Amino acid sequence: MNPAWLDLPVRRALPELRRALVERGSAVLAAPPGTGKTTLVPLVLAGLVDGEPGGPGGASGRRRVLVAEPRRLAVRAAARRMAWLLGTPVGEDVGFTVRGERRVGPRAVVEVVTTGVLLQRLQRDQELDGVDVVLLDECHERHLDADTALAFLLDVRAALRPDLQLVCASATSDTAAWAALLGDGAPAPVVAAQGIQYPVEVVWAPPPRPVRPPQGLRTDPALLEQVAVTALRALRERDGDVLCFLPGAGEIARVAGLLGGAGGAVEVLQLHGRADRAVQDAVLSPAGDRRRIVLSTSVAESSLTVPGVRCVVDCGLAREPRTDHARGLSSLVTVRASLATGRQRAGRAGREAPGAVYRCWAEVEDARAKALPTPEILQADLVSFALQAACWGAPGARGLALPDPPPDGAMAAARESLTALGALDADGRATARGRRIARTGLHPRLGRALLDGAPLVGEGRAAELVALLSEEPPRALGDDLTAVWRTVRTGRDPYAARWREEVRRLRRQPDAEEPGAGGVDGGRADGAVADATAAGLLVALAFPERIARARGAAPEPGARASYLMASGTAAETAAGSALSGTEWIAVAVADRPAGSPSARVQLAAALDEATARRAGAPLLTVREEVRWAVPPGTRRGDVAARRVESLGAVELAAEPLPAPDRALLRAALLEGLATEGADRLLTWSAEATGLRQRLAFLHRELGDPWPDVSDRALLDRAGEWLEPELSRARRRADLERIGTTSALARLLPWASGAAGRLDELAPERITVPSGSRVRVDYSADRPVLAVKLQELFGWQETPRLAGGRAPLTVHLLSPAGRPAAVTGDLASFWRDGYRAVRADLRGRYPRHPWPEDPTTAQPTRRANPRRDA
Repeated sequence: MNPAWLDLPVRRALPELRRALVERGSAVLAAPPGTGKTTLVPLVLAGLVDGEPGGPGGASGRRRVLVAEPRRLAVRAAARRMAWLLGTPVGEDVGFTVRGERRVGPRAVVEVVTTGVLLQRLQRDQELDGVDVVLLDECHERHLDADTALAFLLDVRAALRPDLQLVCASATSDTAAWAALLGDGAPAPVVAAQGIQYPVEVVWAPPPRPVRPPQGLRTDPALLEQVAVTALRALRERDGDVLCFLPGAGEIARVAGLLGGAGGAVEVLQLHGRADRAVQDAVLSPAGDRRRIVLSTSVAESSLTVPGVRCVVDCGLAREPRTDHARGLSSLVTVRASLATGRQRAGRAGREAPGAVYRCWAEVEDARAKALPTPEILQADLVSFALQAACWGAPGARGLALPDPPPDGAMAAARESLTALGALDADGRATARGRRIARTGLHPRLGRALLDGAPLVGEGRAAELVALLSEEPPRALGDDLTAVWRTVRTGRDPYAARWREEVRRLRRQPDAEEPGAGGVDGGRADGAVADATAAGLLVALAFPERIARARGAAPEPGARASYLMASGTAAETAAGSALSGTEWIAVAVADRPAGSPSARVQLAAALDEATARRAGAPLLTVREEVRWAVPPGTRRGDVAARRVESLGAVELAAEPLPAPDRALLRAALLEGLATEGADRLLTWSAEATGLRQRLAFLHRELGDPWPDVSDRALLDRAGEWLEPELSRARRRADLERIGTTSALARLLPWASGAAGRLDELAPERITVPSGSRVRVDYSADRPVLAVKLQELFGWQETPRLAGGRAPLTVHLLSPAGRPAAVTGDLASFWRDGYRAVRADLRGRYPRHPWPEDPTTAQPTRRANPRRDA
């Protein structure tokens, strides 16, 4: 037994933890990184060591403990550390299981697994037969698999295994939510372990010039240069090793390249989920003679302890999943790390001695950072989660005790995808096919591709291609999946080794689909299908909505190629892509930069139309398309009627439709009215225009029952006033022939009887004192009567319309018909304004009467008789 376990700080909290489990069956363990919660606690709970302060190094009465970690790297590291503490080889007392690898001997009582493996095991054996304790580690990271596993385990305790003990271990003190979930009526006990944390000095080291915020997976190179400069600065200013946090493997490789000139005295190690195992072992082992700079993703925040670290360099960025449900695109994006994440990273510098954290941003930026990382369930693709829940017997995740409920929109999108795969029935329950897909341990889309693809392209090639899609290849290999496949087949690098392990695992799948069993009919599992066809088929089976067809002219050599995916989303290949010029592709990996209308193709395979039709069969439709179309270069649209065969949004073929459905025709004509407007598309005579203006005036002044006749209102009520002409129309010319005067009359309030008062409330013409019937102009806000001044002699008051609500504006014209005055109060004009008008006009128009008193004068339309000299 290695005596190192005696120094682990968590030992002091173990008696309280064991009491809590005996009395309540569950507990929350809050312990900072490095206290031993991952390594010593399972050994004590299993009875492999006593764990009491001052107690012996072993105990009797072994129990089986299952430890769930969020990452494969952490699983292997935890198992190795526990075996080292016991002084036994991995697999003897402590073993581990990750996807594709299992090292658990017959005597092992502690098994470390990923949360994904735990979910698979729960689906096969809900009682977890033989397991006494489950410890969910790093719950604070809020990974979706961990949240799901906890919900399932709570179901198991409540219904099947009340004796099963649960421990939620967190590296933070934010434990209230876990205690509430684990508790039965009252919160579960929270056991806190105090770590040995040395002081950590904060050094602000922002770049010398502003850096661009991250977009998608892109990080400003200026920030990466600052990380490299700061790492070297930390080496000069401090003792010990330097741990640098970066968002992903690409940024790690870039910074490693910048540090290449640091000299042989410094060892640069790259730690991430895809790192070679030899590198992982080197990082987690004590340093040798040379000082080290360890470049790491978030795996080193809390899951792993890197010995020898005295300095942390934090770039301030992290990766989070994002899902565009409308476009069917999921990806990781680079975001500003939360304040809690920053504290976790800084704490790694004070594990073994006083240290320092160099933060590559300005202190003021912390004011805009989130307090906590966003739970994965709130922003990730939930297709796998929804299938897990349905297979568990909780369709839609109803009844599951989750820290946060899944968003309704994301669950609806997941259910739609799973139903299309045949994995869920109409009620959202898992089908037999769905259970087979779930047993693959793959994302449901890839599970479907494996099961349906094996009979078509052969088991071996299906496994190889699905492994490529599951273990996404490095971007440096290019975006042509077929070419990447050939390269990886002969590769000897760490990625190729991991790929082969996954291929071996997938070839052992027992549930290959029989042709026609809910999958794709036909096909041969022999060499008749070329590799390129097989690659396109497998991708299309996994992502049928990402089958894409080129649009527009063929691109120039080296230019981007534009595609339309079956989902309706535009996509572009990179400049110089080997896929450019291919008419059909199936997109395996794509993202959409913020603000961009098109997705960027990261990995795809060429295919032909026949393969596209075969893999995308559920998306094939034949429809009658009747719509309003405006030919390019014109402004006059008309009805276009076609019979269209489509694969989702991708048009395959079209032919004219000679006798379109009458309802579709009507809808297309209404679309034309909405597009071009009733003013442009219908013919408006002077009479119709006048009636519309009168109705608009009454609606404005009196409201109901007088109708709104604005463009929007006329379109909304087209079914009332344009029928039956609209139902008989087939094209633009038919709309242009509609008699709009008689059509508008249908909108008059006949039912209330108010229609009979139209000429009273808004007369088309008004008889003036001269006997003339003068048209009223309703085109302005106020109705206008334009009439020669002499025709109004004797008129004392200005008429009022709309039942006396609206005064008539009178435009008084000269004998030549030119405006002389405007008034809304004729009596006031005769009294105060007429005198000036008379003086101005009588000299110019001497043959017309200009009486002193117009109120008593005789109105006339004529001039005075001419007098001979």
